[in-house]
Amino acid sequence: MLGVPNTDLENVAASQANANIWVQSNVRNYGNVKFRYIAVGNEVSPLNENSKYVPVLFNAIRNIQTAISGAGLGNQSKVSTAIETGLTTDTSPPSNGRFRDDVRRFIEPIINFLVTNRAPLLVNLYPYLAVANNPAIKLEYALFTSPEVVVNDNGRGYWSLFDAILDATYSALEKASGSSLQIVVSESGWPSAGAGQLISIDNARTYNHNLIRHVKGGSPKRPSGPIETYIFDLFDENQKDPEIEKHFGIF
Repeated sequence: MLGVPNTDLENVAASQANANIWVQSNVRNYGNVKFRYIAVGNEVSPLNENSKYVPVLFNAIRNIQTAISGAGLGNQSKVSTAIETGLTTDTSPPSNGRFRDDVRRFIEPIINFLVTNRAPLLVNLYPYLAVANNPAIKLEYALFTSPEVVVNDNGRGYWSLFDAILDATYSALEKASGSSLQIVVSESGWPSAGAGQLISIDNARTYNHNLIRHVKGGSPKRPSGPIETYIFDLFDENQKDPEIEKHFGIF
């Protein structure tokens, strides 16, 4: 997976020529590398600090897609963007999941684009953040260690918060004409250091180990599986901010 950084979005959105140059420099020049996905932008949203990129994201995605297709790479590299799960609401039960009213004008053109181009939606999915923001959620539900069903959703039993968030996002897609889309979990992980009682090496180890086992199957809503998932992160990143962001590395 190759990312178009948020700081490059305005440039590639400004003209097709700029997008062509970006694809030539970062994709075509590496002909021995097969890029499965091109993630145009990361967690661009009207709701966070990346909101300034909202006006240019769709044009950036479209221009990169045109450049990829023009290079004859359309069958090899799917163009998408990575969203945060904060765009959805009513995630419990998951069948109530829907995109927030204040993001629909932003996300629906992107969903339609992905449907047309048969590309997946990339989703950064962090049960850790859900538990950190809502102390009522049990830690074991987030670590895949719950001994029993926590949420019963019309006969579907949820043992893990990961599945609940994933299926809530699928429910949101279905309500936004995106029922044909697949979700690729482009980031998921757990911090090993930093402030807070949820944070420890043991919890990070438990989460990542169980995540690897879990995604070999499907979710209650999409049981066929597996769930294509990428662990965040390979290495700790000591220049990130805030402090907790420095400690998601496996190493």
